[in-house]
Amino acid sequence: MEKDIGKIKKNDTTDIVIRIDDFGGRAGVTIREFTTSERYTGFTKSGTRIPAADFANFKQMINSITDEDIKVAEESAAQQQEQQSGAQETF
Repeated sequence: MEKDIGKIKKNDTTDIVIRIDDFGGRAGVTIREFTTSERYTGFTKSGTRIPAADFANFKQMINSITDEDIKVAEESAAQQQEQQSGAQETF
């Protein structure tokens, strides 16, 4: 059984696909990259799989992330980029 849950656009040629599947006879959630290019179209090796037995714990972890957590992380990343840009300009 395979059921696509959704996809998130990563860039012009790659999407992150979330799906429920049964790999090797074991159910779970797979999160992988799907690429479309002239050379290759399909899933890449990049991604991960959460076994069904661990899904409740994974879901709890994801649901514990708040909008504020993401905002703080974005601000921190922006500050790091600014610092790196400033350091590069001094050379």
